[in-house]
Amino acid sequence: MTRTQRILWIAWPAFLMAAVLEMVVFAFVDPHELHWGGETLGWSRQAVYTLAFFVFWGLTMASSALTTLLSKSPWEINRCPVPPDQRPADCVRNTPVSGCQGCG
Repeated sequence: MTRTQRILWIAWPAFLMAAVLEMVVFAFVDPHELHWGGETLGWSRQAVYTLAFFVFWGLTMASSALTTLLSKSPWEINRCPVPPDQRPADCVRNTPVSGCQGCG
């Protein structure tokens, strides 16, 4: 699995959920009636829709990224990305673990 695939697994479902959230929220909320600090925002509806979509997308991407991280096995998280023959001499991964086959 490549890094690009993992990113797309996070971004695409988040995009779809952000679109659904956008429709649900703005079915009940009029952007011209939003207030910040006791004053109206003074933004156009399109600006509010756009900003809200990107906020929803960011939040749902964070949720999807956390799910992806938590779905990894300990081996995937702790493995060393550098091949054994290219590791520095002082790398702790150069020390074999007793009783571990395929580790190193």
